[in-house]
Amino acid sequence: MWLVWPSFPTAWSQVPDRLRPATVQISRLTIAAVISFVAANWWSPGTGDLTAPLTALLVVQASTVGTLQMGLVRVGAVLTGVLVAVGVATTLGLSWWSLALVITASLTLAKVLRLGDQSLEAPISSMLILAVSSPELAAEVRIINTLIGTTIGIAFSLLVPVAIPNARARESVRAVARSQAALLDEVALGLGSRAPHPEEVTAWFEWTDHIGGDIDDAATAVQAAEEGRTLNPRALAAATVHPGLKGVLRRLDRCLAAERTLLIVIGKEMPAREGTSESATGAELRRVFAMILDDVANALRAFADLVDAEFSTNPGHTDEALHRTLDIVAETRAVLTELRFLDVAPGGGPEAWMLQGPVLAAVEELLRQLDLEQTERSSQAWLRRRPLGALPEAWQRKGDAGRRG
Repeated sequence: MWLVWPSFPTAWSQVPDRLRPATVQISRLTIAAVISFVAANWWSPGTGDLTAPLTALLVVQASTVGTLQMGLVRVGAVLTGVLVAVGVATTLGLSWWSLALVITASLTLAKVLRLGDQSLEAPISSMLILAVSSPELAAEVRIINTLIGTTIGIAFSLLVPVAIPNARARESVRAVARSQAALLDEVALGLGSRAPHPEEVTAWFEWTDHIGGDIDDAATAVQAAEEGRTLNPRALAAATVHPGLKGVLRRLDRCLAAERTLLIVIGKEMPAREGTSESATGAELRRVFAMILDDVANALRAFADLVDAEFSTNPGHTDEALHRTLDIVAETRAVLTELRFLDVAPGGGPEAWMLQGPVLAAVEELLRQLDLEQTERSSQAWLRRRPLGALPEAWQRKGDAGRRG
């Protein structure tokens, strides 16, 4: 079933959420097309032309801005093709070389006007006009019906706007954090029991490529939430989440870069150390390092819960998730600090790679991105929607000190 429906719900409670977006869009397209057909038939009875409903289907997009853009492009493409066809049909008539001239001129103008995906609509409109015995009348009907379909499509999007996809954007960002946590769980599990094999390290690094794709998908979802607010009356009542989610994605992108750095070092060192005996100190150090990565994974999961709580319609558990994230980060940083001061000479054994600068710096970067108590200008969007009285005391003290400074 998942081949036909990749997002097939795993529980009945998920069915409405999975079906609602498609059902709403299908209903919007159908209603807009039918209204356009009725209006066009009223304006030009008996023509039987379906240009108006076809235009409405193409114009109505998932966002109001997209509808406006598509409407303008669609009208431009039709006008370009019709004007070229009328000019050629009036002066030259229809022949193989005039048809070639019409197609070439229409496509050239479409490129000049940057009609994009609608470029082919220009020569199509031209050929439809050339194929009839009365080009002027056909051109008039096509232009009028195109304007009717475009106007109704735009009006429909303004009067019946779609919901702003905040929830989809939030879930996409949250999924990125949980994917990174799952990756570090696997790395910690591998390091905790034994030195990982090169094949395992390769699989982990390929996992980061998938997470990179998830970040791109999440960025697209956040962008859709931002665009969905433009000219959308529902934006007056919907929360503005895209600035904060963009900040979260920047943090997670830096976390991914740190994870890749860590895996590169592991990939370089593990094959070189393969076959060498591991000292008791090395085994203990490897287990401690695995515990650190496991704690970072827990911090990422807490961070994912914080994203879900902060940007949901009921942010009642925000403070709890925030404190849990900060507590895990603080405890992990304390263990990492102790690891820095271990008296192990560089190159003195197979365990020395875990004390290299790039390894410790990568873990520290992970912790720094999850340490929201270190409030910088880049995290102001995260705090924008929260009143000062609702912030944890540590954040309030930090903000007061900054204002006094």
